[in-house]
Amino acid sequence: MKQFIVACMLVSGLFSLQLFAQDTLKNKKDGQYYFTVVKDLEANEVQNQNRTGTCWSFSALSFMESELMRTGKGKHKLSEMYIVRMAYIDKAKKYVRMRGAVNFSQGGAFHDIPHVIKNYGIVPQDVYKGLNYGLDNHNHSEMEGMLKAMCDVVIKNRQGKLTTAWLGAIEGVLDAYLGKVPESFEYEGKTYTAKSFADHLGLNMDDYVTLTSYTHHPFYSSFVLEVADNWMGERVYNLPLDEFVAEMDNSIMSGYSIAWASDVSEKGFSFRNGLAIVPKDPKALSMKGKDDKHFNNAGAKRTGTQFDTPGEEKEITQEMRQIGFDNYTTTDDHGMHITGMVKDQNGSVYYIVKNSWGTKNDCDGYMYASVPYVQYKTMDILVHKDALTKGTRKKLGIK
Repeated sequence: MKQFIVACMLVSGLFSLQLFAQDTLKNKKDGQYYFTVVKDLEANEVQNQNRTGTCWSFSALSFMESELMRTGKGKHKLSEMYIVRMAYIDKAKKYVRMRGAVNFSQGGAFHDIPHVIKNYGIVPQDVYKGLNYGLDNHNHSEMEGMLKAMCDVVIKNRQGKLTTAWLGAIEGVLDAYLGKVPESFEYEGKTYTAKSFADHLGLNMDDYVTLTSYTHHPFYSSFVLEVADNWMGERVYNLPLDEFVAEMDNSIMSGYSIAWASDVSEKGFSFRNGLAIVPKDPKALSMKGKDDKHFNNAGAKRTGTQFDTPGEEKEITQEMRQIGFDNYTTTDDHGMHITGMVKDQNGSVYYIVKNSWGTKNDCDGYMYASVPYVQYKTMDILVHKDALTKGTRKKLGIK
């Protein structure tokens, strides 16, 4: 099993609880959740996006790295910042073309990664670390502010028409902060360009699809998901909630991991406690203070008895999910990577979630999301089309 299992093996021996098997896991050292593994898929080491809104790149690239392992292409650590850089160029073009009437920020969506890899290729992380601005960890606040300010000046169009220099100026800022993209590089004894390296890896970016579940569009259709970070205006496939979750389970059990976009501002989402849950009794949890390090106050301290011991959770309906989206209580906050499934001592199922906030929790950067939390707060997922059942592919028209 991968490093995550070893790191979280906190029961046998250490706690002398003989009734649990050796692969029983816990969400935190002093907690009373006892998990047994149902399915555990390969993934690379946990990364740290630090003070950036680039979770979409970290999570979707982690997913692609697992895809390389699944398809026998080996273990490769790909560059999140290369994806970010190339996406910023297209984002600037779109923002100027739309005269500012589209989102320009650090955020993005899962489909940005297949878009970049298909059009611009990809490079290993060691080739392009994206830390060219005197800091040891990622922090894009200054760079984002400069890029947006430049685009806003271009849109004002004081000279009567756009110059031929503005895009080069944008690229110059990206070069200054993230570094210039090498025309070619050496990797494992061979010379590649970004495009030839993507070809070498052999993943077909047209094989990946995004799914969601909302009632404001017809089921079994595709639509443009109405969130600001969908700056490309890409479409997602829409399934009823029960079928949506069934496809997630089928994917994991068939050996395909999932890129997972979710609301993480809820009281029940706690990286420190290693859990994402929806208690039936709201008094079972509380939230203290503020911490915007990970955006949308996701880092604020969560406390409560249900982070210590399993309890009853809400039964989630399609209507509850839709209301959350429509009244802004479900927000497009964070991208993560689902790499497996576990069951607690009561038989309740949770998804194994690889985060990108470093390893400073008791599961070395992983956590567990309950089925009700995933039903309620998932924005969308990215999967390989072959992970879907034949019936669903037929309903959605996916060949």
